[in-house]
Amino acid sequence: MDVSVLIKQRLGQLGLDQKDLAAAAQVTESYISQLLAAKKPPPSPARTDIYEKIGKFLGLADGELTELAELQRRHDLKRKIVDVPRPLLQDCRELLLRKCSANTRHAVQRIFEKESFGELERLVSQQVLAVAQEVARDNLRREDWVRSMASASGRDDEAVRDAALEFVDADVFHLAGNACVFFLDPLIEAWAIDLQSFALEVKLSPVAAAGGTKRFAFLEKLDQLPFSIERGLEQFLSDKSMSGDATDDEIRYLTMLKFAGRRPTALYFYRELQSLRDQLHFLVSA
Repeated sequence: MDVSVLIKQRLGQLGLDQKDLAAAAQVTESYISQLLAAKKPPPSPARTDIYEKIGKFLGLADGELTELAELQRRHDLKRKIVDVPRPLLQDCRELLLRKCSANTRHAVQRIFEKESFGELERLVSQQVLAVAQEVARDNLRREDWVRSMASASGRDDEAVRDAALEFVDADVFHLAGNACVFFLDPLIEAWAIDLQSFALEVKLSPVAAAGGTKRFAFLEKLDQLPFSIERGLEQFLSDKSMSGDATDDEIRYLTMLKFAGRRPTALYFYRELQSLRDQLHFLVSA
């Protein structure tokens, strides 16, 4: 049984409809409809309180929906890992170029256009997206922030919540077009990159994101790595739906794993991360 089936069964038992559920979860009826029709994947339980609201409204046991959603997301990841990744939508690329510093914009644009979603574009896209997602995750439950984002995009609060639930789980290969309008545009004021060192600065909007600048340093060129990194690990790290909440220590551990010539997939590193976090796999200190 998946999340949508359980919710639909419970709605039927209680004689309730999708409109009632949408109001309780503080999202649009359209979002609930697509979730129950399996047109949207269940959002990450760690990044939203929607399951608590729905579970309480439907009288389900504490944590039941959350556990089911996590199992379903893991199953979906197995299928997703074999999909051919698609690059950013054209409007998202144009948004990034528009917000690039004027002194490097033309050079960056030439590099972007030289190769379809090449290394530089992936690097910039992933880092800018990660910065915006961090802001969205930290503020999603704040009503005043949701209202400010709704005002900036000309949409209502429920529509912004709908988009946010997808945005915080997105990666650069699976980024919906409305995410650019709802979040990347109002949250990111500008970015700049040094094309010699690849040092990157991302400036947040003072209105929607309380301002501030994030700085990232890359000591090696993109085609020169300081150590041999597994391709599966690269894919794992670039997919924020799998690695978005990984800590620096956890990533450092994953990079040190050796495989004697075998080639693990991104899904392997995701499972290794979950295993590392499972206290059942470790002895309790005396």
